[in-house]
Amino acid sequence: MRAVQITEFGGPEVLEVTELPDPVAGPGNLLVDVARAGINYADTHQAENSYLAESTLPMVPGGEVVGTAPDGRRVVSLVGTGGYAEKAVAPEALTWDVPDAVDDVTALGMIVQGASAWVLLRRNVHLAAGESVVVHAAAGGVGTLAVQLAKAWGAGRVIATASSPQKRALALELGADVAVDANEPNMKDALIEANGGRRVDTVLEMTGGTVTDQSMKALAPFGRLAFYGMASREEPSPVRPAALMSHSTTISGMWLAHVFRLPGDVMRTALTELFGLAADGRLRVVGGGEYGLSEVRRAHEDLRARRTSGKLVLDPSR
Repeated sequence: MRAVQITEFGGPEVLEVTELPDPVAGPGNLLVDVARAGINYADTHQAENSYLAESTLPMVPGGEVVGTAPDGRRVVSLVGTGGYAEKAVAPEALTWDVPDAVDDVTALGMIVQGASAWVLLRRNVHLAAGESVVVHAAAGGVGTLAVQLAKAWGAGRVIATASSPQKRALALELGADVAVDANEPNMKDALIEANGGRRVDTVLEMTGGTVTDQSMKALAPFGRLAFYGMASREEPSPVRPAALMSHSTTISGMWLAHVFRLPGDVMRTALTELFGLAADGRLRVVGGGEYGLSEVRRAHEDLRARRTSGKLVLDPSR
């Protein structure tokens, strides 16, 4: 089969298209014929071995696929690694049927980005009706869905940040009440101004560095910030517990892998709701571009340079 393989860690230059033997699915796994593989920002960390879970070489990257199971079912799956290929081994416990009304890009957009937005809003910040929510990187895969879900669940004001006029326009089209330039030098004041002069209730943050620091300073008493990425690769300032108490602030982190340790099938609950909203036309995945397997380096370059919006996918047939 054709696949992308990494034999040394680094940037997009380490992604090599090659021929590999078909993988073998052992007990509890399925061999999926991959129609599309999702491209996530986490994949760029996986390639340079800077992700939360350590990578081992050689490796076929790619953590999510949509395709056909051996029994003919159309499925979407979290595979961990191995997704950038014509065939991938998928754990049955992390594989879900895709409704006919949901296309491939939407299915891939929901399994990581959609589920992340769902968990961030439902479990991390516990968004209540009428509250304000800041969605950083609002034109990205998680951001575009978080904006829509926040509006659908009754947020009082959705404040989006994005790095270009086009991306800010997209966030407004998806339902954000106001869009702020992500390059704003004083993010704290910009967020408060965007909220009508009031501090904000909740923040979804995946940038890191000063954006995290400034967002925390913009929180109202009992405000909550959920940290789920560090795209800038810059650490935020250390947080002192006393400072949290003095402002009644809550900070949480989210890594989707931990959802599977929760009691009950939280992932299935999330996907059932997300697929239902998508099938009804109330939630849409913004397609960010489709790349052939041979274009994988460009895909990672575009993602790291913030030239993309929405969900990126890889077509292993070309």
